[in-house]
Amino acid sequence: MDFSLDYFKKQIQKFEDGFFGIIHKSIEPAQKLLSYYRCALMEVETKFRVLDEEFSFVHERNPIDNIKSRVKNFESIRKKLRQRRLPVTVNSIEENLHDVAGIRIICPFVDDIYMLADCLLRQDDITLLEKKDYIAQPKESGYRSLHLIIEIPIFLHNEKRHMKVEVQLRTIAMDFWANLEHRLRYKKDIDEETAKKLSVELSACAETSAALDLRMKNIRDSIENKNAL
Repeated sequence: MDFSLDYFKKQIQKFEDGFFGIIHKSIEPAQKLLSYYRCALMEVETKFRVLDEEFSFVHERNPIDNIKSRVKNFESIRKKLRQRRLPVTVNSIEENLHDVAGIRIICPFVDDIYMLADCLLRQDDITLLEKKDYIAQPKESGYRSLHLIIEIPIFLHNEKRHMKVEVQLRTIAMDFWANLEHRLRYKKDIDEETAKKLSVELSACAETSAALDLRMKNIRDSIENKNAL
């Protein structure tokens, strides 16, 4: 039997080819799925940009300040599935995770949020799967936002697929608070007493933020009503 160095190199090469071939076959469908989610985000973002453009023309102001979108990376998806003790497969991702594709719409005023959400959901190719109104009923932490899980079709070269997208709508003040809350709450090495004080302070800041949203809306309404006279 040949036990030469070349023999062992060939055996190692065969193993590597087989091993990485298996890895490639398992990753390729997941990468394709993530590309479908990116396509779905493009569809949803376009819808919001069209609404923003139309509203700007009619009312001479934009109901959207900023749009942010992201698709979770595969490692984050795998971690979430394992935490739920679910299989790490393409079918499992589509069936069990609703936030793989996420888009955040940042609005100047609270009523812009509800107007945009209503306009989106009235479109005949959008299906609402879930709605959570954390503006009407804020989380205990003070978090405020309107969350929608929708399903939207994407048209590929040989098929139509329905993809899920999580839509979050917030005001500028809500987004500012949420970003700071996330950074502060997940700081390492915070003792229990400090964490409790932090929660109380963050909750108070959320109330202040909500009050600011209301005051700014009232100022806008006063200006618009005066101009209408």
